[in-house]
Amino acid sequence: MYPRSKLLSQLSLHLMLCAALPLCAQPLPAATHFHKDIEPLLSQYCYECHADGVDKGGVAFDLLKSDDDIAHRPQLWWKVLKNMRAGVMPPPKKDQPTPAERQTIEKWIKYDAIATDPALPEPGRVTVHRLNRVEYHNTIRDLMDFDFKVDEEFPPDDTGYGFDNIGDVLTVSPMLLEKYFQAAEVIVTAAVPKVPRVIVERRFSGSEFRAADSTRTGDRLSFYKESSVARSVKVENAGTYQIVVDLAVQSSFDFDPGRCKITLSIDGVERSHHELAWGEGTKVHLNTDEKWQAGEHQLTFHVEPLTPEDQKKNTLDLRISAVNVAGPVEEEHWTPTRNYERFFPRAESPKSDPQRHDYAREVMARFTARAFRRPADAKTLDRLVTIAESIYKQPGKHFEDGIAQAMIATLASPRFLFRVEEVLHDGSAASQSSPLDEFALASRLSYFLWSTMPDDALFALAGRGELRKSLKEQVQRMLQDPRSEALVQNFVGQWMQTRDVENVPINARIILDRASAGKVDRQQFEREIRLLRQSMRRETEMFFAHVMRQDRSVLDFIDSDYTFLNEKLARHYGVPDVTGSDMRRVELPKDSPRGGLITQGTVLLVTSNPTRTSPVKRGLFVLDNILGYPPPPPPPDVPQLEESLKHFQDHTPTLREVLQVHRDKPLCAACHARMDPLGLAMENFNAFGGWRDQENKQPIDAAGKLLSGEGFKDVRELKQILKNQHRLDFYRCLTEKLMTYALGRGIEYYDTEAVDRIVEQLDQHDGHYSVMLSGLNDSSPFQRRRNDNADDPEDKNPSHRADIGT
Repeated sequence: MYPRSKLLSQLSLHLMLCAALPLCAQPLPAATHFHKDIEPLLSQYCYECHADGVDKGGVAFDLLKSDDDIAHRPQLWWKVLKNMRAGVMPPPKKDQPTPAERQTIEKWIKYDAIATDPALPEPGRVTVHRLNRVEYHNTIRDLMDFDFKVDEEFPPDDTGYGFDNIGDVLTVSPMLLEKYFQAAEVIVTAAVPKVPRVIVERRFSGSEFRAADSTRTGDRLSFYKESSVARSVKVENAGTYQIVVDLAVQSSFDFDPGRCKITLSIDGVERSHHELAWGEGTKVHLNTDEKWQAGEHQLTFHVEPLTPEDQKKNTLDLRISAVNVAGPVEEEHWTPTRNYERFFPRAESPKSDPQRHDYAREVMARFTARAFRRPADAKTLDRLVTIAESIYKQPGKHFEDGIAQAMIATLASPRFLFRVEEVLHDGSAASQSSPLDEFALASRLSYFLWSTMPDDALFALAGRGELRKSLKEQVQRMLQDPRSEALVQNFVGQWMQTRDVENVPINARIILDRASAGKVDRQQFEREIRLLRQSMRRETEMFFAHVMRQDRSVLDFIDSDYTFLNEKLARHYGVPDVTGSDMRRVELPKDSPRGGLITQGTVLLVTSNPTRTSPVKRGLFVLDNILGYPPPPPPPDVPQLEESLKHFQDHTPTLREVLQVHRDKPLCAACHARMDPLGLAMENFNAFGGWRDQENKQPIDAAGKLLSGEGFKDVRELKQILKNQHRLDFYRCLTEKLMTYALGRGIEYYDTEAVDRIVEQLDQHDGHYSVMLSGLNDSSPFQRRRNDNADDPEDKNPSHRADIGT
């Protein structure tokens, strides 16, 4: 027998090895559940196409050799989940899992393969977000009360995931950085007053000066005809007034001998005169100072020809460009400069230090808190005050000049140009995510709903730490604010592509094929088409805004018994009894194929080719924007659709016939089986959104069958299938689109739980828009962000990007 001490020693070693064994050999929970519950189901329903040497779509489940490989392929399992939910896997003709089996697979993918924590779903991390052009314009408008022309000054923004507010693609080039510096100077120079009070000025155009018989105005006065134009100016205070007149000569390029004298008279007394001659672009200034009493005073311009009319060779006219009346110039009558109180809280700035230093800090603290969307730190304020002092302490410079220079630095700062988000740390080093602080939450909310900076109410709530608990009330307030039109224009403008409808190349003359089109004046026809396009855009925008603000079911986006029309658009759609140019809600006839978004002119135009419809584009649009299951990109060397035309010698084929030939090609079959039935269901709508019953003198067949198995005879039945059998797909698609726009990043596999919770709430509450919006605003991705010290789930899975293309 072993000695007791030796036996205990070996037993102790054995126990230590057994204790260590689970750390290196214990099966992963995801793999354990996979082998027990999931692998048998995959073997029964999926291995025929995805195992035993068959890897359709590049997926072979039996190649997942190790437990680690099973547990660390989230992108692959996310794809499996989406295809299963879409009803395309397993294919409809194959045996289908029971609802309980589907639920088992879904739960394993979400909570094991993707490793979602249901108590606190992974929020992800948003790349620091540069203001895009729309956000920059609106922020400058609200911060500076200045309309900066971003479309003229900045290059277009790149897009990602269908939107132009995605942090990953909003990069900053050296050229753009230089433009930001230039823009800051232009904006501050134009918007920030340099003095607290100014002389009152009024400016009048030449068109406001008229002849006694009203036949002529000061816009155009001939050198060869004697004439007078006048207008009265009413002043309320007695004092000295400065009158400055800008005149311009308008002539042809060729010389004309004409000369004239222009005389300015005030209250019947001549005050100034000037002789003018030929010279395109010649400009003349007349000015005079007047002592006026309160009341009305008459300004009269008299043109006296100095050259006989028979010597006239070309057009030669005089134009009164502007008349500026400033006064009284006495200081007691000066008025506060426009917007002075916006930037400077006191009526007058201190004249000496240290009062000026303290006031400069007060002004810049107030300004930067709004510009940076959060209070600035002490060091930043110190630097900005130093900039201001370096200017206003110079001879001849005002306090306001120094503040303006500091504001230029503020608008060129990364903290203005980028939406920097900070979090509230809970003190736990192990925490993977943290809630956004309230200032970051205010910015997320305002740029989501308004595409601009938070307003005073949001700032005040964030400053008191009360925004999060009053989020629902604030969202309701913000949706009723006119600024929420930005959500309509920018989200819908990209989701439904309303931004493109007015410019997408469509040959209306060919498509409409009106007998009268050739007889109508071309400019008039183009104008009517332009107005029709504008009405289509407004129809979609007003339709979305109505669902949003009236809190209707988002299923109205698929089908509805109403839309928004004016007389022209109603006539184009064939909807009777609509008159007038105003867009308004219209109840549709019971048999109307219209209703919902996919039968609106906007969608029908942007998914067409210049001279014909495109069932492929339309089908792809529905898959991507309604069902949320776009097919993969087409493989290289796919034959063009037009190549299929050579198979028809005896007649001009319909698009359905051409697509059938194209779809028979192995490279094309899989994707077109998903897209074509959806697009062909919309073939009764021509490329300009009008209804038709024939194509190439053959009846249009709009019937089809979805890859998920449902059949339909026309677009009406298709919309009902989408609204009922596929409502969860639409809820999920719309939620993902809106979440992408709200977060400024694409949806990832770890967002599945957050999206599913919103979809579940939508289905329980009949799809009301407010349910989706509140669910999004309350979600972990919107309220939180991954900590900087946390592991990125994608870093743990270096092969996941390859899964995307499988």
